[in-house]
Amino acid sequence: MPNIKTLTPEAGRIDAAGLRAYDADRLARCAVDRAEPWWRRTACAEALTGRVPRARLGALLACVRDTGDTGTVRKALLGVLSDRAELLPWLRHEDRRREEAYGMPEAVLQARGALGDLTAAAELATLAFSHWWTRRAVGDAGLDALVERYGAEAVLAELAGGRPEDRATAVRMRDRAGGDVIDALADPDPAVAHLAQSLLTCPDRIRAYLAEAPTPDAALWAAYALHRLTGDAAQTRAVYEALGRPRVEVEGLDDELRRAIVHEYGHECEKQSDPRWRIEALCTEPPLPPDEERQLAHEERRLARATAALAAAGLMPRPPLSCGEAHRQGGGTYHVIGYGEGGRSEVSISTLGPFAGNHEDDPAARAALEAAGFRWIDGVTGAVRVTGLGVYYFGAREPLDVSTLLFYWQD
Repeated sequence: MPNIKTLTPEAGRIDAAGLRAYDADRLARCAVDRAEPWWRRTACAEALTGRVPRARLGALLACVRDTGDTGTVRKALLGVLSDRAELLPWLRHEDRRREEAYGMPEAVLQARGALGDLTAAAELATLAFSHWWTRRAVGDAGLDALVERYGAEAVLAELAGGRPEDRATAVRMRDRAGGDVIDALADPDPAVAHLAQSLLTCPDRIRAYLAEAPTPDAALWAAYALHRLTGDAAQTRAVYEALGRPRVEVEGLDDELRRAIVHEYGHECEKQSDPRWRIEALCTEPPLPPDEERQLAHEERRLARATAALAAAGLMPRPPLSCGEAHRQGGGTYHVIGYGEGGRSEVSISTLGPFAGNHEDDPAARAALEAAGFRWIDGVTGAVRVTGLGVYYFGAREPLDVSTLLFYWQD
């Protein structure tokens, strides 16, 4: 006969179906028992969905309110108990803004939405505008619950502050109601315009809009949406040319560096990026051939040339390692060549072009590699920040400097 421990023998080995069929009263007791590991308590809490035993309700509510208890368990129980109106005063209390347990601030807001708290609309809209899909899902769910209860107009009335996230929510709601959102391509916030273009589905409507786009940015977003739907590069280039080949000017960023960076990051840049980067990536030639095998062969030759140059200079290079191998996880856009006694010094060779550098700005390595045709990225050039181009980097999505972009690693 199964019991809770046989159904949850260890973290990662949970018989969720078995727990859902198990006695709810025993599950509730386990969920609030601090002597049990957090992962077992969480699994028991989640298995209570739709069948909370009345006799255990008080203990479960007390666990949710106990800020000293494990956040994962409290979050799971809050999801199970999000229909309990008696929780609303606690959820709305200012102390909830100081919740630090992982996922709890979002869970609190989602519960407020589920309970019909219109005052949560602005914070839910902020979540729905997040870069993180998990937060967006919570924000959307909370807003949807409010719309279902009060209607879209009532919710939008709470979002009259003119923030980008308010406008983005209005765009989403209008689209869901079958309305035309193409006017939002002219929104001054790139993330709102990016959302609007992602919702467009009619190429003919976009073509008609292009002829009357109120701003250059709106025309660029329309061209980007049209390219997404049709793949017509010639049409995208025609818009690009008609607008005078617009681009984000960055002082200190020459054409060689620019081309390498725009074709690595412009296609998949973050939603708040200037649309000029996206269109430039679509309309200009990449520095390397698009064929993957040819690119790999090109990189191998480049690494062999760098290794030979270091060896000829008497610097005792070691075999190249990808940045993922060097860091023992992740990947990125460069290889590392250790050199010198014990290989304690390192030089980075970018996969994006003939770019090399190291933190010490070693003159011997620099001379050897420059003689072999590499371009050394010194501190001044490496520090140039590529404005308007949002790139994900260890949780942030802000513009990065040239050195980080050429020698990029992410775990």
